[in-house]
Amino acid sequence: MDFKGRRYHAAKEPGLKLVLDAGFSCPGRCTFCDNAAFHPSYSTPDKSISQQLDEGIAFHTARGRAGGQYLAYFQSYSNTFAPLARLKEVYGEALAHPAVSGIVIGTRPDCVDTEKLDYIASLGCARIEYGIESCRDETLKRVRRGHDSTCSEWAVRETAARGIPVCGHFILGLPGETQETLLEDVARINALPLDIIKFHQLQLLKGTPMETEYASRPEDFVRWTLPEYMDLLADLLERLRPTLAVGRLAASVPPRFLAVPGWGVKASEFSRLLDQRLVERDTWQGKLYSR
Repeated sequence: MDFKGRRYHAAKEPGLKLVLDAGFSCPGRCTFCDNAAFHPSYSTPDKSISQQLDEGIAFHTARGRAGGQYLAYFQSYSNTFAPLARLKEVYGEALAHPAVSGIVIGTRPDCVDTEKLDYIASLGCARIEYGIESCRDETLKRVRRGHDSTCSEWAVRETAARGIPVCGHFILGLPGETQETLLEDVARINALPLDIIKFHQLQLLKGTPMETEYASRPEDFVRWTLPEYMDLLADLLERLRPTLAVGRLAASVPPRFLAVPGWGVKASEFSRLLDQRLVERDTWQGKLYSR
């Protein structure tokens, strides 16, 4: 185990990410989703890409987080859900900005095709982040995801085959899933040619269909305390292949969006507590991994 002082393979970004909203949409809306909870105030579709980038740089500079080069992060909604000509327009505007060295494209597995992937590969400076959310078709159907696990596997493999760095997002705690099923699914995740993985706990957001579902069937949801979640992450990391970089292990949204209160722990404290728990258990990423 050698992760440069950490007990898991933490992903390293080549620049600070500037969140963008290019006005894209999605082919459907999942029961857990409220996109407004996940992007900063400067990122709104009424502004041009260039204006959002300039305001994003000013936003981070004012908080002492200025960087020499930045990544344009197309995060809101599905950022390949548009004709190829539109993708070329918005990606091109971002890459024309003098402070931008690359782009990160957040999208869904059912919103790419070979033509779009060929174009993204030709840019040579793009990463795709897929919202996979679950390995289980019954879960994907229940949350109205609109695609199945076969679609996710196709998208990841086709993206990796073109040399595009690829990240997969998964939500821990979707209805019907348990700690046991999540640990079983690690083998399927390990088999995918992912470069980066992002996990985060399910957050129940106000006004979503999942808020109503949770109120009527709370027994279908696993809700972890913070110590319990630390142990879940330790169990997952032990089984995760060591070459898979970890981009995120938890997430937070402003409290006003939450139907059920979160843990109220800042990111730095969360990282400290997780590192402490891994040391206590004398474990690390890949400890139980076998090909």
